[in-house]
Amino acid sequence: MTTPHPPVPPAGSPQNDPAPASGAGTPTTGAGSGRSGYLYRTVALHLADHPDQILKVGEITRAIGAPSSGAVFEALRKMAAAGHATHHRDPHRFQITQAGIDAAGTLPAAAPRTRSSGSSGGGGRQGRPAPVPRPNGTLYHPRRLGRGWDVEELRRLRTQQVPVLLYGPPGTGKTAMVEAAFPDLLTVAGTGDTVVDDFLGSYNPVPGGGYEFVHGPLVTAMRQGRVLLVDDATLIPPRVLAVLYPAMDGRGTVTIPAHGNETVQAVNGFYIVAGHNPGVHGAVLTEALASRFTVHLHVTTDWDLARQLGVPKPVVAAAIDLNADLAAGKTVWAPQLRELLGFVTVRDQLGMSAALANLAGIAPQDARDDVAAALSRHTGTPITALALGKR
Repeated sequence: MTTPHPPVPPAGSPQNDPAPASGAGTPTTGAGSGRSGYLYRTVALHLADHPDQILKVGEITRAIGAPSSGAVFEALRKMAAAGHATHHRDPHRFQITQAGIDAAGTLPAAAPRTRSSGSSGGGGRQGRPAPVPRPNGTLYHPRRLGRGWDVEELRRLRTQQVPVLLYGPPGTGKTAMVEAAFPDLLTVAGTGDTVVDDFLGSYNPVPGGGYEFVHGPLVTAMRQGRVLLVDDATLIPPRVLAVLYPAMDGRGTVTIPAHGNETVQAVNGFYIVAGHNPGVHGAVLTEALASRFTVHLHVTTDWDLARQLGVPKPVVAAAIDLNADLAAGKTVWAPQLRELLGFVTVRDQLGMSAALANLAGIAPQDARDDVAAALSRHTGTPITALALGKR
């Protein structure tokens, strides 16, 4: 199982794995203790990935690329104390319990598992990662990014605190990728009506009268070391987005004026990702926002994946043509992966003709003729927008 930690030399001998020292210099591990909390999660997820094995401390340390076997041992001891692992001695070895497996299912994953794609020469090589479940139960299919896969690379960028701005047309999978990468995700859906309170929190009425202050998702993410996705960030007024900047720079703090100027300090693990749809009316990428993100990642529809997931080749070909026309300014809309997967759903329920008509019908009015023409050209079928017929 790959992890977001860079590989390090083996810590200790695999033949002799005595108990690591746990004295001074070993950070306390726990779910809320910053970087060591991240180590705890990584250790727990590694054990959960090997439920039938009793693993030595050194084996775990090497597998997850941790720099200190002592810190790993402390994390394992805490798991055992919580009933999430059994502790075997002489030498010290650990195995996850069912309670540990259940608890690990609520933690941020360390990286997508990969499946073997055969062997070459003397050893196997890692193939395409297995699909990663999203919170709604659907699966995300990782795509190539840099030297690895998008989900694991996003997790690695998080550990290095390198912020990412995802941009591309709606429906290409930006949100799905972030949800797959970060199960501890919180989201603010940006609109022109988004206000500072949507990030920081506000006073809400309580039963019996009075009000209480409820902290917003930015504050929660900072305090719990979680990921905040600002979706459609460029639809949010720039003066509102400015609330993010002190949390993203070296200060790592925000102040809540409405709550007595309360100051909130970010803990390790806190991370911000933003989404930008350049073609959406009202979306403005300011220099102040763009400069806060080190990586700007263009996300487009994966046509091969669309075919793999059952979208007919003629429909994919029509979508490719429409996207080329969109880029050239010849039309104002083109279907992306979201619409193509919706096509498959409609086809399975209502049939091919209805699915083609519906794909034309969901296009904006001023692009509907373009979409119908492209679909007709590639399928050889006259197409009009889906409508009810006569009795």
